[in-house]
Amino acid sequence: MEMSNKERRYFEAKKRVKDLREFYVHLFIYILVNSFLAYINFKNGFDTYPWMLWSLAGWGIGLLFNAAHAFRINPGFSKEWEEKKLKEFLAEEENTQQRWE
Repeated sequence: MEMSNKERRYFEAKKRVKDLREFYVHLFIYILVNSFLAYINFKNGFDTYPWMLWSLAGWGIGLLFNAAHAFRINPGFSKEWEEKKLKEFLAEEENTQQRWE
């Protein structure tokens, strides 16, 4: 059974809210854990080796990808590109099926 446009939009909005919530939880944990690591690093001598910066940088990259997903930031592939490719693949599949029938 096919969903109506209103139902589809509702489920898409629900998924977007879920993605945003998960991003904010991820951000909160990132801040909490890295604050704790920074405290440990500064307490034991930040001037010797700032190792907590590795955690900030590595985890920060993952957080940026999570934010791009949650806020629908996609610099490489636009919606138009996706629709064009989808139509292209559907047409290709239709041509393949016609050859075998």
